[in-house]
Amino acid sequence: MTESKTSLGSIENNKDSIQKAKGKLLPLTIVKIVLVFLALGLGFSIVSMSMARYFWDKSLAMQSITRFQPCIGEETSLEKWIRPPLNLMHKMTDEQLFWRASLVPKVHNFPFKRVPKVAFMFLTRGPLPFLPLWDKFFKEQPHTLYSIYVHTLPSYKPDYPSSSVFHNRQIPSQVAEWGKMSMCDAERRLLANALLDLSNERFVLVSESCVPIVNFSTIYKYFVKSQHSFVGSFDEHSPHGRGRYNWNMAPEVEADQWRKGAQWFEVNRELAVTIVEDHKYYPKFEKFCKPSCYVDEHYFPTMLSIETPALIANRTVTFVDWSRGGAHPATFGKHDITEGFLRKITQGHSCLYNHQNTSLCFLFARKFAPNTLEPLMNLAPMIFGYG
Repeated sequence: MTESKTSLGSIENNKDSIQKAKGKLLPLTIVKIVLVFLALGLGFSIVSMSMARYFWDKSLAMQSITRFQPCIGEETSLEKWIRPPLNLMHKMTDEQLFWRASLVPKVHNFPFKRVPKVAFMFLTRGPLPFLPLWDKFFKEQPHTLYSIYVHTLPSYKPDYPSSSVFHNRQIPSQVAEWGKMSMCDAERRLLANALLDLSNERFVLVSESCVPIVNFSTIYKYFVKSQHSFVGSFDEHSPHGRGRYNWNMAPEVEADQWRKGAQWFEVNRELAVTIVEDHKYYPKFEKFCKPSCYVDEHYFPTMLSIETPALIANRTVTFVDWSRGGAHPATFGKHDITEGFLRKITQGHSCLYNHQNTSLCFLFARKFAPNTLEPLMNLAPMIFGYG
């Protein structure tokens, strides 16, 4: 019995020893497991950071290559800045458009082959009744020598045929009323859109009742070689001249600086920018030149005669007939269009061109009624030299 009790006691003691040993081993096992997880986590973090750095460096390298690619061809990079807008319709406000158009390169030596173009700017209400005649005028002329811009009433949707040089040449337009500042706004809008093409050097404003009375080559050379811009600006001592002056225009415009001229002008690029960027004279004319002060007859002639008097010829190149009296020049009808009448318009004049006397004073004429299209088309080849 004694031996049995002793054996049982030994067994119990062994169990207690085992339990105590297990109690000591359990914390060690937990510590080991935690250490293993920490090691695995640290290793995973190191691997992840290495991979992330690898792919980040690779991404930067690809971006550098992508960024560098356009610069491989210097000509391609430059084309981005000198290419004219492919679509004339845009969503810029006038304020945005005028700001964009007034950006002027400071380096005047163009780093590319620049052929100066003449921008023909049509200010119309709707259709162009002399579209076939103008198409004849531009026929077979290189597109590198001219560009076309059309400002109409916003409600008018042109349907110029795809074969016409006027196809897709309408600009974003607003209502323009005769004798009001909105008319000058339309003219500035035309200039601003034309200025977006860096190749445009000369800018001529014409109406839907206007026709060219000499051929394209003559007009192109006349403008491109001219030392002056063709803006009528004269001091008229009459109720229709100085009589329209408002003393509130001072000090920006004094009475002896007040000028009058034809609405239909031609200017070079420098003067086009001057007109578009103006914020000195515009507020005065907008506020104090209202009918019976017709702002389109006074704003540009007065401003340019003050700011750039040496650059304007003080005459227009668009013929009109005031001999019949009234507030508007004569409108020519179908029965007026004869060979003798057209030769009278194109010949027998005298003026200065580059400080030299010349008989070529008028390049365009207005106002022609729509029913004159047919006789004009018939006589244009013989009298005007095109068609």
